[in-house]
Amino acid sequence: MATYTTEIASDKLVSDNPIHQRLLKAYIAAKPFVKGKLLEVGCGEGRGVEILMPLVEEYLGLDKIQEVIDILKKKYPEAKFRQAIIPPFSGIEDDFFDSVVSFQVIEHIKDDRLFLEEIHRVLKPGGKAIISTPNIRHTLSRNPWHIREYTAQQLEDLCKSIFHRVETMGIGGNAKIWDYHEANRQSVNKIMRWDIFNLQYKLPSILLRWPYEILNRMNRDKLHHQKGKAVTDISHEDYILENSPEKGLDLFFILEKK
Repeated sequence: MATYTTEIASDKLVSDNPIHQRLLKAYIAAKPFVKGKLLEVGCGEGRGVEILMPLVEEYLGLDKIQEVIDILKKKYPEAKFRQAIIPPFSGIEDDFFDSVVSFQVIEHIKDDRLFLEEIHRVLKPGGKAIISTPNIRHTLSRNPWHIREYTAQQLEDLCKSIFHRVETMGIGGNAKIWDYHEANRQSVNKIMRWDIFNLQYKLPSILLRWPYEILNRMNRDKLHHQKGKAVTDISHEDYILENSPEKGLDLFFILEKK
């Protein structure tokens, strides 16, 4: 697609590179846990298809945007893709998939319990789901595209009420990553100083999305201009899978069905 929002993050825009690599890391970290029949809920533009598809027998990707699905069907004819507004996961039978992955999706879902219950439903007994979502402890401003964000404990409590076993980890980073995050934090704080009435938390999210998009894009371009290779040289290897979710910019959970 020709246009990318900062919420999606592009592998083609250099200023998006730190975010793209952060999202890519989740797929790489999930490799040891996927097998058999794999469902990806919220496949987006297929960032992780080439990473995960060789590891499994079947791949089905769900996404709400039909244009994305049409492109992916042409690009990966050996995989399956379906347009879907979720939850529920209509048309998918119980106990069908060995693995489910869903990265940076649950924060967009109004009924997050139903979302997780549906993942549990379609998993085979003994199957595993791997999910990621931003760690609210490191969020720099309100994201109007998100319905909510979680602390590690909040998400763990929700998952444990549904799944037999929950392994909690986080996606953090080395010094390069935290230096970029700190520069980003300082830059965002300069922008937020103008929000003297704290409107980001008072206005409806729909009114904030395009101002957020414009300012976020300007901020990423500014950081790229100021930091150069400190932005473009970041790779997925600079992001680290942490045993403690609190150390992660993103929460990374492995959920097992009994």
